Amino acid sequence: MTDYRKVYLDYSATTPVKEEVLNEMIPYFTERYGNASSLYTIGLESKAALDKAREQVANLVGASPKEIYFTGSGSEADNWALKNMAFDMRAKGKGNHIITSRIEHHAILHTCEYLEKQGFEVTYLDVDKEGFVSPEDLEKNIKDETILVSVMFINNEIGTVEPIKDLAETAHRHKVLFHTDAVQAVGNVHIDVKDLGIDMLSMSAHKIYGPKGQGALYIKRGVRLSNFIHGGAQEMGKRAGTENMAGIVGFGKAAEIAQKNLDAHIRHCSELRDYLIEEIEKRIPKVFVNGSRKHRHPGNANITFEYIEGESILLLMDMYGIAVSTGSACSSKSLNPSHVLSAIGIPHEMIHGSIRFTTGDLTTKEDIDFAVEKLVEVVEKLRELSPVNSEKGWN
Repeated sequence: MTDYRKVYLDYSATTPVKEEVLNEMIPYFTERYGNASSLYTIGLESKAALDKAREQVANLVGASPKEIYFTGSGSEADNWALKNMAFDMRAKGKGNHIITSRIEHHAILHTCEYLEKQGFEVTYLDVDKEGFVSPEDLEKNIKDETILVSVMFINNEIGTVEPIKDLAETAHRHKVLFHTDAVQAVGNVHIDVKDLGIDMLSMSAHKIYGPKGQGALYIKRGVRLSNFIHGGAQEMGKRAGTENMAGIVGFGKAAEIAQKNLDAHIRHCSELRDYLIEEIEKRIPKVFVNGSRKHRHPGNANITFEYIEGESILLLMDMYGIAVSTGSACSSKSLNPSHVLSAIGIPHEMIHGSIRFTTGDLTTKEDIDFAVEKLVEVVEKLRELSPVNSEKGWN
């Protein structure tokens, strides 16, 4: 087998822009450059494209187009939902208590830390060993002052799919709003915001083969949320700033493709993920899969390799052309142990031996075979050098 092959297994970090998406975007950099707020022809053409993209994104999550507000990223959507709802509700005298989980993306956790400094009380729910938030635990922690619950749809590190419908129903029984960070879920699982009872939902284009720098926030009709950016009347008066037409059009096209191909996408990614896990467990001893086996992101496989460092695996795999991750790409420069793996009870010394693999639309069986072949070599080499390998008497 060759010693180098470009294999991308980090689709949870980002995805390549599909050719159809890029082709849809290019004219908006050149001949279709009109401002969507302008009343002349090329401006009206941009406005029509904006409306079309809004409908395409809405269709992907079962929303109405007027409930979709474009943002600059999924993180911006998270910030808008949490910060503005918190301040809005407190100003109305509704309360100052927010509930989230310990395994959220840092866009949520750091926003909650900011809100705590502004006088809000935040409860961080524990999760079980598979990463599930319990609706019963949520119920116990809701009180009269609770104004918002935010629990992610799919965890970005371990891929666990949360019981969103049950969590939303629990919040609503107490007349509390429910937000979910669905950046990892949109385009990877079926979502109907109406059926699930979601009040606000954050999403991002670059996770579904669209462009970076483009996100959206779904806000259920009737839910009042103040402006995050003040200025012009863009985004139905909610988010000022001239629209990034190329990015929005790309998001819309990516959403349209994702909706059309969703079942095939889920089947393709999950089959290759299962094959990857099966081959790793068969050929490498002392490994275990983190997160739920049953309720899981279709492409995610987060695996701990005992006695070795994930960073070392990553670097050696990269030498063969294979891209994998030690966790969230947004925090991969940190040497701190994963807060997600800590929350599900993985011992500190094992957390650093964890690798996240994510399959995607372009992944092939040959990619998996090559990656596993090289992974076997890498793990054997690193364990031979490891001072904590129990088989060498160090444990």
